[in-house]
Amino acid sequence: MTLQLILQTIINCIQLSSFYALLAIGLSLVFGVAGIANLAHGELYMLGAYVLWLFYGVRGLNYIGAVLLAMLFVGGFGILIERGIFRPLRGNVLSVAIISVGLLFILQVLVGQIWGLGYPKRVDDPIMGALNIHGITIGWQRIIVISAAVFLLGMLWLFLQRTKLGRAIRASALDSEAASLQGISINRSATLAMGIGSALTGAAGALMSPTVAVHPYMGHMALLIALIVVIVGGVGNLKGTVLTAILFGFLYTIITTFLDAVIANIASVLFMVLLLAIKPGGLAEHGT
Repeated sequence: MTLQLILQTIINCIQLSSFYALLAIGLSLVFGVAGIANLAHGELYMLGAYVLWLFYGVRGLNYIGAVLLAMLFVGGFGILIERGIFRPLRGNVLSVAIISVGLLFILQVLVGQIWGLGYPKRVDDPIMGALNIHGITIGWQRIIVISAAVFLLGMLWLFLQRTKLGRAIRASALDSEAASLQGISINRSATLAMGIGSALTGAAGALMSPTVAVHPYMGHMALLIALIVVIVGGVGNLKGTVLTAILFGFLYTIITTFLDAVIANIASVLFMVLLLAIKPGGLAEHGT
């Protein structure tokens, strides 16, 4: 084992952790504020990837502009389904889960019918090549993903901590009834949470599209990852979600590098079960 391999693995761990955090934070935020168990979350990730492919890969729009467009489109779509589909069912977790599964299949079929089910779509890296530092090769796309994830999560933290709307969202997540008694609109908080969470998920899909296969069923694994991270981190707990994303990103990358990806998947699930047996409320049981 060389120093270069160790450092390369650490970089890969950071990149995967950044992706996990960006993907899962939206699901955690929406469930914490609105109580929506959106099982179509992976399809929001898929839509972000397709928007990036369509406007950057096909129409030649600037990469940053295409990522922002993906965030706007998926965020707007999230607001639309929250107000039109999920809001009337709020409080009924089973009904929300069932209808979100229906939405999942509808989006898969719709995208497949429009853009086909053949070969995965190709998205070129916005910056070709890699950065080489003393024998450590870092793909530019990895740097982009890490930088964008840190920036977006940092902006989310500032919004939730420093703005009136952000504090209202946090209050709604902690105790919606008490927040309502203080004059906070739960509907507005839920809409904002769904819009922001969906936009971040769309960003995850757009940022990862040059490194993954873009196809209508790519959301399956994304949903599984997001669910594991959110459940272990504590449902609705944003700090726990980020901490768990880092933990699982390092765990999966290290095991994949030195053993095998299948073993890494098995280890991740076993680790989740072990953690929940020790801390049923998740890694961080209190706070947002």
